[in-house]
Amino acid sequence: QVQLVESGGGLVQPGGSLTLSCAASGSIRRIYTMDWYRQAPGKQRELVATSGPTSTYADSVKGRITISRDNAKNTVYLRMNSLKPENTADYYCYLKGDNLDYVGLNYWGKGALVTVSS
Repeated sequence: QVQLVESGGGLVQPGGSLTLSCAASGSIRRIYTMDWYRQAPGKQRELVATSGPTSTYADSVKGRITISRDNAKNTVYLRMNSLKPENTADYYCYLKGDNLDYVGLNYWGKGALVTVSS
């Protein structure tokens, strides 16, 4: 079993910044990628950023969001700057890897709510 625990969500004013964290624990042999997705009210879940060998970003967030990963801690971060009300969403962490038996892992966190409002 693998657990993903997200933290750092909350209320922030437009133009503000926020950093989300997602820590993975459990029977993990190797992590291929830990990514961030978001789902705004009434919309489909969308990819925000990936932390594979090369980080990638959705066009809508380039320049304002930075993803980073601490491999020693199995933790991925999402630093968000210049936040806008339309960035309000539940932000989900996703992990792809394999466990000690070399069985593939695909796990989602429970989400961290980010609300951008004055």
